[in-house]
Amino acid sequence: MDTLFGITGKDFVITAYDSKAVASITLMKIGEDKSRELNSHALMLFSGEPGDGVHFSEYVERNIKLYGIRNGIELSPRAVASFARRELADSLRSRKPYSVNLLIAGFDVKTNKPALYWLDHLASLADVPFAAHGYGAYYCLSLLDRYHREDITEEEGIKLLDKCIKELRSRMILNMPDFVAKIVNKDGIRLVQLGGN
Repeated sequence: MDTLFGITGKDFVITAYDSKAVASITLMKIGEDKSRELNSHALMLFSGEPGDGVHFSEYVERNIKLYGIRNGIELSPRAVASFARRELADSLRSRKPYSVNLLIAGFDVKTNKPALYWLDHLASLADVPFAAHGYGAYYCLSLLDRYHREDITEEEGIKLLDKCIKELRSRMILNMPDFVAKIVNKDGIRLVQLGGN
C-alpha cells in the first residue's frame, strides 16, 4: 500500500512518499521514513515488505557510504542504481529474496544532470523522467505523463505532486495520510513542503 513518486526537472529531482506504516489492513504508524540519503547528491525511496524495505535500504546506504569513505569519492546516481540493482538481482537467486521496490533520485555533479531510476522487486532498472510505485501509480502515472516536461521548474513539480496527491485522496478508498517530499539538486538534498499536507 506504499506510494512513491519521482519527477525530474531541468536541474533537480523531486520525490515524495506516503508516511504511513501498515500491516495488512491496519494502520500501524504515521511518520514512517521511507527514504535514505545515500550520499550528498543521492536519495533512495523504498516500498514493499516492511522488514525487507528497511533491511535492504540500510544495507545499500551503508555500502554506498563505505565506498565513499574508502575511495574518497561519491558514487554517481547511475552507479548507486547499478549497485542496488545488482544486489536485488543477487537476492533473487537466493532462498530469501528481498521484496522491495525502489526509486533512486540524484544529481550527477560531473554532468550537471538530474537522474531518476525506477527499480522493482525483480531487479528491473530503468532511467525515467518520472516514476511511481504502489497503488498510487495506478492513479497518477497518467497525470505525470500528461503534465511532465523536461524543463519543469521546482514550483511546477511541487504543484504536480500536489495534483497527484489530491487525485489519490479523492479517488482511492484508502486513507492517504501526509506525504513527505524531498528535492535533490546541485546543492544537495532538502525537504520541501507540499501544499496538500
